[in-house]
Amino acid sequence: MKEKYVLEYSEDVVDEPIVYSLVKHFDVMVNILRAEISPGHEGSMLIEIESEPERLEQAEAFLRARDVRMIPIAQSLGFREAGCVDCGACTAVCFSGCLTIAAPDWKLHVDREQCTACGLCVPACPLGLFTLKFGN
Repeated sequence: MKEKYVLEYSEDVVDEPIVYSLVKHFDVMVNILRAEISPGHEGSMLIEIESEPERLEQAEAFLRARDVRMIPIAQSLGFREAGCVDCGACTAVCFSGCLTIAAPDWKLHVDREQCTACGLCVPACPLGLFTLKFGN
């Protein structure tokens, strides 16, 4: 089982080896896709975490106990679909494949599971329809 989360660290735990603990104690694979962490300050990290469902549950419980907020990537990317004119400007900068336009309908399709929270779609959209919750 594989999940993507934006982890939000408080300044109380930013100096702790959270990822090391996940790997060592819960036998999960962690892929850090993006991070904005400063010692002594709050930080954010986009991770892909993979393991058996039971181990993932244990790892998630550990994170909650350390007051590390977990935001599923699907909830991190905001998109106001009703205002979209399907111009495709956002697809030109989306290298992860999250944003696509294809036949037969030529409409913008958003696959949040593919999102890597790069943020390139936010300034690329001429109508300002994207928001991204990542970082401070």
